[in-house]
Amino acid sequence: MSNTNENPIWSHVDAKREAFIGLADRVFDTPEIAYTEVRSCAEHTAMLKAEGFRVTQGVAEIPTAVIGEAGEGGPVIAILGEYDALPGLSQQPGLAEPRMIDPSGFGHGCGHNLLGSAAMLAATAIKDWLAAEGIAGRVRYYGCPAEEGGAAKTYMVRDGLFEDVDVAITWHPASFNGVDDARSLANTRIDFTFTGKAAHAAAAPELGRSALDAVELMNIGVNYMREHMPDDARVHYAYLDAGGSAPNVVQAKATVRQLIRARDLKGLSDLVARVRAIADGAALMSGTKVASQVFSAVSNLVGNRPLEEAMQAAFDSLGPVPFDAADMAFAREIRKTLTPEDIADVFHRLSMKPDYDLALCDFIAPLDRPFAGGMGSTDVGDVSWAVPTVQARVATAAMGTPLHTWQQTAQGKAPFAHKGMVHAAKVMAATARSVILSDVLRAAAKKVHLDHLAAFPYTCPIPAETRPPIAAE
Repeated sequence: MSNTNENPIWSHVDAKREAFIGLADRVFDTPEIAYTEVRSCAEHTAMLKAEGFRVTQGVAEIPTAVIGEAGEGGPVIAILGEYDALPGLSQQPGLAEPRMIDPSGFGHGCGHNLLGSAAMLAATAIKDWLAAEGIAGRVRYYGCPAEEGGAAKTYMVRDGLFEDVDVAITWHPASFNGVDDARSLANTRIDFTFTGKAAHAAAAPELGRSALDAVELMNIGVNYMREHMPDDARVHYAYLDAGGSAPNVVQAKATVRQLIRARDLKGLSDLVARVRAIADGAALMSGTKVASQVFSAVSNLVGNRPLEEAMQAAFDSLGPVPFDAADMAFAREIRKTLTPEDIADVFHRLSMKPDYDLALCDFIAPLDRPFAGGMGSTDVGDVSWAVPTVQARVATAAMGTPLHTWQQTAQGKAPFAHKGMVHAAKVMAATARSVILSDVLRAAAKKVHLDHLAAFPYTCPIPAETRPPIAAE
């Protein structure tokens, strides 16, 4: 891409773009879910070694987490990558119709095959630029598994892996371009296991105490709680063990996972206490006992205005992703499978009037856009409490494509997804270059971060005794 504001670090991205597009495609072809990303991590590790990074594997007691570092002295820049997939989203790439590769398989329905590859491409470009210019500084690529519900970054933060980092930078695939709005919900996943007493459900039900009844009573209590929660709080649940498939046996054991979300850590703590009280009440009513185990937890995102302004400048200098007519044609085919509500949602989040004719994003969202509501959760949140952090959103899919859908997976190897991935690497690399070269920017980012911590001290939402759920499915 020719640009009168050409950043000298962009050429280092372009020099290795094809190798990292290949990495993204290989990870797409071997989708693995939280904490099982053995092949995906191996691909990332091999690429780190090939590029000359100093590699540390199995960090934070997680076999599929890896760190690669390059450079000497100076500020430390962390670039965060991910590579986990999602269950049930197997999909043939390049088709604008649902067609599973494996009906029981996994798929990259959130674009993490692109996320990790672009992050490492950016880290490699920073490494090469530091070496070429003889500038003191270190870049560190964090290969982070299990973002989808596993909270690996929270464990990494808890283990002190970001203590010497000056700034963390990352991105996420999207259908638009812009600096991420640093709002997200803190959450925790807690498994509640009820233990009762088995009995013959017809001959002697009075001798039994149903753990399944306890789970259902708990869910009823949680559902009644919804009326009395803050508007932006959320609670979801899933049965992990319903007690078996025999209805003529009183179920002696059952487990439900409660996913509790709140605007911040304080609100999360309050809701968790209420959910635990409901579990105790369900056990009392059913004559069972209850035990709980935290599976994962993440904090809400903390914004950093100086870094956001630096990333916005990089976006404005680079411009939108350079899509072509062939890209637009496939994107239009995908758009035919989306509802008007899907398409309108992305514009609503950007506080813009929907453009139902725009197949691929051709603009950079303004930094100071009104907040339109609707938030998810991410373990990047805990990194943002540990170190000043900034995140980009870059178009890799047709406008309005919802994440966690077959449509997102179908676009995971599209040429326009590759272009968006390389664009994201340039945005991140340019932002890192600005941070490394400017003592003023680093100091400003650090002050904003420390001021926030002074007002809202951080407590890791995962208990100290909880280990990463490596054996979890």
